[in-house]
Amino acid sequence: MRLTSLRGRFLLSILLWVALGIGAIWYSSVRLFTSHVESQYHEELEVHVRELGGLTVLDAQGRPHLTRPLSDPRYAEPLSGFYWQITRPGFGTLKSPSMTRGALDHDIAHSPKILHRIADGPTGPTIVYGFIRQAPSGAPVHFVIATDERHLERIISAFTRELTVWLTLLALALLASGLAIITLGFRPFNRLTAAIDALRKGEARLIAGGYPDELQAVVTDLNAYVDRNAEIVERGRVEASSLAHSLRTPLAVVTDEAERLQEAGQGDAARVFLDQSGRMQRQIDYHLARVRSGGSKAGVPPRARLDEVLPPLLDAMRRCHPGKAFTAHYPTGLSMPMDADDLSETLSNLLDNAGKWARAQIRVEAREADGGHRIEVCDDGTGIEPERREAVFAIGHSSDIDHGGCGLGLAISRAIARDYGGDLTFSEVHLDGLKVVLTLP
Repeated sequence: MRLTSLRGRFLLSILLWVALGIGAIWYSSVRLFTSHVESQYHEELEVHVRELGGLTVLDAQGRPHLTRPLSDPRYAEPLSGFYWQITRPGFGTLKSPSMTRGALDHDIAHSPKILHRIADGPTGPTIVYGFIRQAPSGAPVHFVIATDERHLERIISAFTRELTVWLTLLALALLASGLAIITLGFRPFNRLTAAIDALRKGEARLIAGGYPDELQAVVTDLNAYVDRNAEIVERGRVEASSLAHSLRTPLAVVTDEAERLQEAGQGDAARVFLDQSGRMQRQIDYHLARVRSGGSKAGVPPRARLDEVLPPLLDAMRRCHPGKAFTAHYPTGLSMPMDADDLSETLSNLLDNAGKWARAQIRVEAREADGGHRIEVCDDGTGIEPERREAVFAIGHSSDIDHGGCGLGLAISRAIARDYGGDLTFSEVHLDGLKVVLTLP
């Protein structure tokens, strides 16, 4: 799975680093402590077995005995896990007071050099050290001393548990500090995200506030881009208006001359001029509306609050279409990702068409849906056959000649919607009539 969040990546990196670091510290510390304790135990046992050999003497019959007890009192405590044993084959065995049962294998001591190994003892596995010493005559004397392995394991286990607890607390502290650092470091990003969101919703015109040097350049460039984009849109609208004005004058002259030709009895030529002039006029109006649109699929879209755009349009439609009811239902504060002028023009076209064809009611519903925005304009008129619906969006196509239509309203409205990455479509309603659906991202 791809991790796309910077915060998540930093947290994962810190988690891995802490886990590897703490794990390495835990492993090396346990290994070092175990080696140290084992070395200490082995040294102690070697010292004790040498002491045992030094305290042992043979009596007149050749039997071994101690001149005094060993210096470590644990060898006198029954089943303490610390044992010694002196054996001279044929002359008996001498055991420590702690060995109240069982015995040690004296064959472990089979060399004058001190040797050791793990062997069974009276109370479990033991670490056994031993060596032999030749007697003046007869069999050698076997010196064996042992310590239960559980004592060594208990010390190591206790250290490991305590080390694990403290390293776990250290890991949690490191993770908490890493989280705090990330939270503090990403605070400017959170502010920038909120500022861009406000920009998208139309609550702010530019990104305000100061940011760290690493982000300030991006913020400055983004604000410049927004200003430049607004300037280009406004300049395009002005240029389009100037162009339309400059074209309308000669077009009016052509139309006037065509009418004179018609009055002079040249009807065929006049109709050609009038038809082409009308077509040119529709194309000018259409493309003028397109250029005036502030929409774009790229960049930061403007926002328009529906409760500021729609109510004046409904009042105007009630005056234009008396006797017909216009109603609207939408959440308070709903904003649409569209320039207010473009939204007004689009809804004006849709409401005017609905008012012309409705019998009595026109209903507007708006909401956020499926990650986008949706406005529905429904009327109770005669509707449009499914096979004719796409043709209605063509430039110059008009289904309402009797109502004074010129075939541009729906074409312009769809073009504006698509400029903003949305669309304009028809849909069925429950009863008669038609539903026009404006969708926006």
